[in-house]
Amino acid sequence: MHILRRPEAEVEALAQALIEAKQQVGMCSVCFHLSAEPVCDICRSPSRDSSTICVVSDSRDVIALERTREYPGKYHVLGGLISPMDGIGPDQLNITPLDSSTICVVSDSRDVIALERTREYPGKYHVLGGLISPMDGIGPDQLNITPLVRRVSQQDIKEVIMAISPSVEGETTTLYVGQLIKPFTKVTRIAFGLPMGGDLEYADEVTLARALEGRREL
Repeated sequence: MHILRRPEAEVEALAQALIEAKQQVGMCSVCFHLSAEPVCDICRSPSRDSSTICVVSDSRDVIALERTREYPGKYHVLGGLISPMDGIGPDQLNITPLDSSTICVVSDSRDVIALERTREYPGKYHVLGGLISPMDGIGPDQLNITPLVRRVSQQDIKEVIMAISPSVEGETTTLYVGQLIKPFTKVTRIAFGLPMGGDLEYADEVTLARALEGRREL
């Protein structure tokens, strides 16, 4: 209705702009972000940190993150998300699958069930059986920490992922266990900041900035 009310010349200009956008805008050959050039402005910029790459699912996420002005690095746009129900697998995305030997550390067997529902984690688990909580009389000796350290030190483990809830007890447990494992392998933790089901393009700048600040090594 709005377009029908506009002058004919304005509508023709809009139509021509859409045609030109479709003809000229493609994907950056480096990061797959939308670009009218073979390589986008972000990838060409000498002021961007080439040693940092932020992986996003869509070009709209790049635009949303750029609005925060908090991220100095570059991007890689996957072009979608893995969704078996929609017939979208890794082969349909701009990604090379990696095969690594990993252990995901959780506090409870219920966490294993929750993570398995995502169908995103191909590795194995280690259940601590609780969290360090001096107020409740639960110390490291009451948890399955020693078997974890022995498992990591004796096997070819490339990464240990700490998937512990961000409570006071969870943070204490994550830091304690992480320090014990670091001498043997890479230790990472799951990220926090954006809720599941939320879109980057609709998130406020502060939330996005905190999510960037709280990023963890994978």
